[in-house]
Amino acid sequence: MPDDGRFPAAMPDHPEDCTDPLDVLSRVFGHPGFRGRQEEVVRHVAGGGSGLVLMPTGGGKSLCFQVPALCRPGVGIVVSPLIALMEDQVAALRQQGVAAAALHSDLPEGESRTVLRDLHNGDLKLLYVSPERLALEGMLSRLETLPVALFAVDEAHCVSQWGHHFRPEYRGLGVLAERFSRVPRLALTATADPRTVEDIRRQLGLAEDPVFRGGFDRPNIRIEAAPREAERSQLRAFLREEAGKGGAGIVYCGTRNKTDQTAEWLRGEGHDALAFHAGMESEAKRDAHRRFARGDSVVMCATIAFGMGIDRPDVRWVVHLDLPKSPESWYQEIGRAGRDGLPARALLLYGAGDIALGRHRIEESPAASEQKRIERQRLDAMVAIAEAATCRRQILLRCFGEPEPPPCGNCDVCRAPPRLFDGTVAAQKMLSAVLRTGRRFGVAHVVDVLRGKLTDKVAQFAHDQLPTFGVGKDFSESAWRGVARQLVARGVLDVAVENHGELVPTDAAKPILKGEEKVMLREELVQASAAPARNARSAGGSVAPVGDAVFEALRDWRRGEAQAQSVPAYVIFQDRTLAEIAAQRPRSLDQLGEIAGVGRTKLDRYGEAVLRVLAAI
Repeated sequence: MPDDGRFPAAMPDHPEDCTDPLDVLSRVFGHPGFRGRQEEVVRHVAGGGSGLVLMPTGGGKSLCFQVPALCRPGVGIVVSPLIALMEDQVAALRQQGVAAAALHSDLPEGESRTVLRDLHNGDLKLLYVSPERLALEGMLSRLETLPVALFAVDEAHCVSQWGHHFRPEYRGLGVLAERFSRVPRLALTATADPRTVEDIRRQLGLAEDPVFRGGFDRPNIRIEAAPREAERSQLRAFLREEAGKGGAGIVYCGTRNKTDQTAEWLRGEGHDALAFHAGMESEAKRDAHRRFARGDSVVMCATIAFGMGIDRPDVRWVVHLDLPKSPESWYQEIGRAGRDGLPARALLLYGAGDIALGRHRIEESPAASEQKRIERQRLDAMVAIAEAATCRRQILLRCFGEPEPPPCGNCDVCRAPPRLFDGTVAAQKMLSAVLRTGRRFGVAHVVDVLRGKLTDKVAQFAHDQLPTFGVGKDFSESAWRGVARQLVARGVLDVAVENHGELVPTDAAKPILKGEEKVMLREELVQASAAPARNARSAGGSVAPVGDAVFEALRDWRRGEAQAQSVPAYVIFQDRTLAEIAAQRPRSLDQLGEIAGVGRTKLDRYGEAVLRVLAAI
């Protein structure tokens, strides 16, 4: 192929002399040998065979189609779901002297014509194309007139309705088996449970072809999970531990707003943080991806839109601030860390609300009953990993049908094994408090009742007169929250996410309340408080600093807000929250957002007003 400046070099000088896979691997990619099952796959495809490849992220899937495409006559067609992924791989191949190009919707018309001209002239060895573009009748007809070396369907889990990133346009790829039956077809994915594997094979006409399993384990990634109690403080502590290690990190958030807010907060903390989500302008997303891909030491705050096929090898850590919906999606996302094989970390922060919201979304979706059943199973499997009292990696690999390995020694459970104990009485107290308060309150109020805290809200509803008031003084607030979260995880409690987060017992609570079922809890979640909480009434009233000028100014402001809205004062902020604000004197919205009781909505609604009160004193 003549070198016109668009490619660094024509590769190879004599194609007929470069048909041996090991020769291609060495000459083009600079590797002395294949890893794992790569050579088996490459020789199978180079010889004209088709199949499905299951390899973990970082396991070298790309070479499984790139090498045979260079060994066979014609052009290799690679179906890829993401423009950014195509551009990254094409750029990398061109750096290696391979004549590669991409066709997608963002490509200017003039460049598209150039790519098509090169394709017709036989000047390309690899062409990356989106599934939508490939499915066009004109494109398929064009390819039927050309020598095609192979078809590679990357991120093949997108084909399956059971896959965690199902893409309807991928369904049309079944036509390749009909119209190009003599051309090798290779499907590749890093994450697919047994059900998804069989669906991929059926959809792509690979049912009679071999499956090459490379194993899913990524032992270099330390897996950790923790209850989300003080999210930003927990993230700050994690980043402090990772400081100075170089590379990049990814923070996955459940919503676009949280992504933007987290990135802004991290920038305020001194980190070079970027945001990435589907609601951003295309150019802004490209700029963020470009900075990440070029090797800057950045923190990428993203939704799952920042996902498949990230090739950067030195991502040192991945943090999830919300519970993923399935082990498959979580595994794919944490697999973006440590692709270079060096130590990496994956931290999951989660709460009871995540579990309840996930279940609610499944039930409210228009999906068929079978689809809902599968999604419930996947969410339950993800909850089991998050709440695990045994090796998390064992549970994760079990989801992919892997033979169960011994405990990994590189997850938080293995490194600091928790102990289980009989938590039946604690569960009964929690359930009784929920029932006696009328199933109308969230976890914070129920815990106040259990611990005997006479807050404004407790007094208003006379919940200090209940038999359950103060029966849980021996547990800390965080311990009781842990009990509630574990009961939600077990399906014993539900959270009314469509209302205000009220705790609601399910039918599974009945045998526990009757003493017919034992409940085992993790001990670290229910360690006794150092000093039992005192009854606020008998202790002489509120623990708030009555008389403190800042606290009183905040209460005056709150009183005016409550009167203007005709609502009880405590629904604006509780006294304990105002006391904490008065003690810490935050100077910014970010600092205010760190205080317990100041959620995102209240921060947006009242934050500026609170800061004005503080500034005036």
